[in-house]
Amino acid sequence: MTNKYTQEEEQLARFAKAMGHPARIAILKFLASRSDCFFGDIHEVLPIAKATVSQHLSELKDAGLIQGEIFPPKVKYCINPGNWQLAKELLRDFMDIYAPRTGCCS
Repeated sequence: MTNKYTQEEEQLARFAKAMGHPARIAILKFLASRSDCFFGDIHEVLPIAKATVSQHLSELKDAGLIQGEIFPPKVKYCINPGNWQLAKELLRDFMDIYAPRTGCCS
């Protein structure tokens, strides 16, 4: 049996997976609070190794939540505004599905 998911379900799952680690949430919060920053700035605020920061940045970039530009020898990162808005809408729509009811689990 093949499950078919909507494009929105696939995209929401991708965003959720990318946000599924506390370090990535910290990175997103840091980037969301400024217009852009360099890798070194991110590494300075997180208590993890540079290689680990790079892996988390790669995951967030692959999901489309952030974008980066190379300014040799540095890389500058920022929130991807289009996908940030899409993630916000998908998460809101998903969370709004639930309406409290009486009966089950109450």
